[in-house]
Amino acid sequence: MTLINIRNLGIVLGTPLFSKLNLVVNAGDRIGLIAANGRGKSTLFRCMAGMLEASEGDIAKARGLTIGYVEQNVPAASLDLSFYAAVLDALSTDQQASESWRVDVALESLEVPETLRERPLKQLSGGWQRIAMLARVWVTEPDVLMLDEPTNHLDLGKIAMLEAWLSTLPRDVPVIIASHDRAFLDAVTNRTLFLRPVQSQIYALPYSRARAVLDETDASEERRYQRDMKTAEQLRKQATKLNNIGINSGSDLLVVKTKQLKQRAEKLEEAAKPAYLERSAGAIKLGNRGTHAKVLITLDDATIQTPDGALLFRTGKQFICQGDRIVLLGANGAGKTRLVAMLRRAIDHVDITQAGIKATPSLVLGYGDQALADLRDSDTPMETIIRRFDIGDQRARTLLAGAGMTMELQARPVSQLSGGQKARLGMLVLRLTNPNFYLLDEPTNHLDIDAQEALEGELMAHQASCFLVSHDRSFVRSVGNRFWLIDKARLVEVESPEGFFAAACAKT
Repeated sequence: MTLINIRNLGIVLGTPLFSKLNLVVNAGDRIGLIAANGRGKSTLFRCMAGMLEASEGDIAKARGLTIGYVEQNVPAASLDLSFYAAVLDALSTDQQASESWRVDVALESLEVPETLRERPLKQLSGGWQRIAMLARVWVTEPDVLMLDEPTNHLDLGKIAMLEAWLSTLPRDVPVIIASHDRAFLDAVTNRTLFLRPVQSQIYALPYSRARAVLDETDASEERRYQRDMKTAEQLRKQATKLNNIGINSGSDLLVVKTKQLKQRAEKLEEAAKPAYLERSAGAIKLGNRGTHAKVLITLDDATIQTPDGALLFRTGKQFICQGDRIVLLGANGAGKTRLVAMLRRAIDHVDITQAGIKATPSLVLGYGDQALADLRDSDTPMETIIRRFDIGDQRARTLLAGAGMTMELQARPVSQLSGGQKARLGMLVLRLTNPNFYLLDEPTNHLDIDAQEALEGELMAHQASCFLVSHDRSFVRSVGNRFWLIDKARLVEVESPEGFFAAACAKT
């Protein structure tokens, strides 16, 4: 049954985002919406929700259809409300009086602890705020559910819970998900739409399989384009040769033949279309200055504690060596962030003894955290680079432009940048630091899929030594070559992350 029919839809906001988009949304669809940051995913959602008029085309909906749109940001008016009140507020006044039980059902289905339900949203983590926004929409019982970056700020346990929750929804309720989480998309979708400025592509496959087909289609189109251009070039060479012979011999037939060859070449060139090339949102490049040290950090039974002194775990005797890409695995609250903070202090203050942690003096740290806390909100991107690095204004502008920062963005305060733009600025800071050891806490937050793959490629290409925490399963699988697990107050090395992933999902 068709619920939404999008025909020749186009959006122009300063520049064209997409055009001639055709999409049919049927009951039971689980559609993954894929595009780079700033390429129209949220805009398409707003059009479908009736919040924005399209530049061209139309959207036909089944009579009486209701769409539930879970946006990325929490409305300011909801932040002072408790978790429960924020969800209840989504119902009409009459429903609040007679059907408040629906809130309890929604919160139970999303595994919201009783202890959180009366706390103001502004006091909760970004992950629980995301769950609250989902509950606000789901409690209204929409016919279609649209989720914009639903896994942002969620830990692996909550991502697994969300996957399980989506699998329990009524099968006739279609779900459209804009996400950069590749493993999540593979787990919950059965169709994939690659949103492009022209000729958007849709496949009846989850993300990874759809991406493989798309890549082959693009490669085939590029081969066809190169073949057509080569043929056109050969025709022009033949035309030039015949033209010279025709002039020398005075043959009118050869002159006519020359014209025909040129016309064939022109038609081929006009019809030939190069393969789709994603407009870069900005390059991600890293460096690695190298070090002669083999052992970079030694952990000698370091004790990781809570701020009030309670034991979280002991590290035992561990070594971080050159070329290691160690992923730290563990449940929320196990102490991952505290170990990262201790490693950072040990590297930044190598002259101060840290109990149980010793870093080699030659380490130059490249640190990036999920909150991008090292970026001052009041600084502009230009000021961020000039303040930290001894480079001229022109060089700074060139580097920022390469990271996707227009002249206008370079002059904006960091606080006004999107999450993706801040993440790329943070990656540029890492590059200019030119470290020989990376300490990364959720580095893929806010990065689109192309940027995630670029980061993976840079870490691998430079054989970078790094220690990282990530809930992005695809990133962990691609980058990690050693895996440490916090298990029962001990730090142990495991062969792969799959056991941890499976256990986290099983808990749901």
